[in-house]
This record gives sequence, C-alpha cells and structure tokens, in this order.
Amino acid sequence: MKNVEYVYTFGMDRETLERRLEQTGLGVLSLAKESDAYAVPIAYHYDGDSVFLRFAFEGDSTKREYLEATSEACLCLYGIESDDENWSVLVQGTLRQLTGTERDRFDALTVNETFERLHVFDQDIEAIDIEVYELLADSITGRTTES
Repeated sequence: MKNVEYVYTFGMDRETLERRLEQTGLGVLSLAKESDAYAVPIAYHYDGDSVFLRFAFEGDSTKREYLEATSEACLCLYGIESDDENWSVLVQGTLRQLTGTERDRFDALTVNETFERLHVFDQDIEAIDIEVYELLADSITGRTTES
C-alpha cells in the first residue's frame, strides 16, 4: 500500500459511544431484500436504552418494501471533525414497529421534540404516514481517530 494516505483508528469506549448516539440524531439505515441492499437517511432518537427510528411513508414505497423484508438492519452514524479527526458508530439488530401504547408515546408533539425535522420531497404532507420503530441492538460498535 505504498503512497496510500491513512490514519489509525481506535475502538470507542462505552462513554464515547453513548455520547455519539445521544448527540447525533441522523444516520444512514441499511436495509436488505434478498441480495439487494437499500440505504436511507433517517432520523433517530437514543434514550439511553433504545434506538428509535422515525419513518415517513407515502403509499407504496421502496423503503417500506425493504423494511418489511429486512431481517437485520444496520444504522451507521459518522462525523468528520477535520482531515485527521473522524468517527463512526454502527448499530446492528432487528427492527420492531411500535404499536399500541408504545406508539402513543410518540404523538406529533413528541415526534417534533424528539427527532430532527421531517424532510418532505414534493409530497402531500397529509398523505405521509409517520411510523416509529425500535432498533433492537445486537451490537453497537464505534471507531475513532481519537486515542
């Protein structure tokens, strides 16, 4: 690997992982259907125990199709502080849609306070369904250039 620039990374300690999860709020969720992958930017909330994901659907959607087919998902968070300072966190696990009283916890006011603002792309806001899922983490790992 001559002439390839690099920087050493280190595993994150639990405190740093928790801080990154609590402070970031946006990530990329990777879903899969058979051998096809699909990644979507997503707003999430970490409450110290659980990772909650806010989905917005309108009618038939590719996102919903992949979500329903995915057995294990991966949420990727990352940040670049400078050329030599960066970090990433991966949360892997199964997705579970909140229902009943669990879902009632996330009314419109709570969704607005808990998650980043919803980005709408030339859609009728009244036709969008908001659903909240929990990412049941089997593993949470992180890498950073900070030693």
